[in-house]
Amino acid sequence: MQLEQIAKQVIEIAKQAGDFIRRERKTFNSDKIEYKGLNDLVSYVDKTAEGIIVAGLEKVLPAAGFITEEQTKTHIADQYNWIIDPLDGTTNFIHGVPSYSVSIALKEYDDLVLGVVYEINLDECFYARKGSPAYLNGTEIHVSKAPKVADSLIATGFPYYDFGKQQQYINLFTYLMKNCHGLRRLGSAAVDLVYTACGRFDAFYEYNLNARDVAAGIVIVRQAGGQVVNFSGGDEVLDTRELIATNGKITNELVEVVQQQFK
Repeated sequence: MQLEQIAKQVIEIAKQAGDFIRRERKTFNSDKIEYKGLNDLVSYVDKTAEGIIVAGLEKVLPAAGFITEEQTKTHIADQYNWIIDPLDGTTNFIHGVPSYSVSIALKEYDDLVLGVVYEINLDECFYARKGSPAYLNGTEIHVSKAPKVADSLIATGFPYYDFGKQQQYINLFTYLMKNCHGLRRLGSAAVDLVYTACGRFDAFYEYNLNARDVAAGIVIVRQAGGQVVNFSGGDEVLDTRELIATNGKITNELVEVVQQQFK
């Protein structure tokens, strides 16, 4: 099956899960919250949405493996593996704060080849596959043209349980507060990435990220003309748990700023 055909099916599956999440938000209450760890929240909504996604994807590529947030199905295959976050931004969802999203990526061997991120509140579906442009609801998207950090609006995320690099993070935050157009923290790394892909943000950085948080967004940023690197400027981001995504024009400058603070 061609990636283009697979992408169409994945988009529909992401929207099905998103529709379920949207409906459940109307009646959701805090009694339904569970804790996986310190400040790490989950509910039946995450788990059920993941079940919807897994069931759909099993029909698309029956031999593919799964890397999932809620362990609905975890099996690593040789060639193809789905990387899924059924509800990226669970804390936002629980508190009734947009934004949150469905994130689905496909990895072929070690290469990310397909990404779909569905932002539920705005009904915006971002997607891209290797060798194609990136799209938002069928319209091609591109990263911004901001030439330097001083001209940029930058997104980030706050650590919620690993505070080992807290001071370095605060130092970086302080520097960027004074030296860019502004900083934003939405609460969904997948959304931060696709907003970078379509030019709403000029860059996004965060550490202590899981592959399922960012895999789909990485594909979309790269196919929209941007760059995704780790804090050292290298291409490996899924296993390093740190990421800088930019429009490609401010990558070197932002990497240098990050390295100065994360010594």
